[in-house]
Amino acid sequence: MNKQLISILLALAFAIFSALGVVYTRHESRQHAVALGQLETQRDAFITEWSRLQLEQAVLADAGTVEPKARDALGMKSPDKTVILVVNP
Repeated sequence: MNKQLISILLALAFAIFSALGVVYTRHESRQHAVALGQLETQRDAFITEWSRLQLEQAVLADAGTVEPKARDALGMKSPDKTVILVVNP
């Protein structure tokens, strides 16, 4: 009788620890799923920002934008034809 009681208590203890392990694992899994969702949202925001910055860079690098700024803000002008030297390799 004593061996049966110990076996039953041992089996009960293992069942309880196993159940607690399942609960803990599910909790961790849900936390990781929430963190993954937040990181995916952040990634999408970074991709959107990167696309916006690439578009802005393309607009700012356009010769039609750069030349007026160089003329107005920096006082630059095209050189005279006599000053231009063309070098052929």
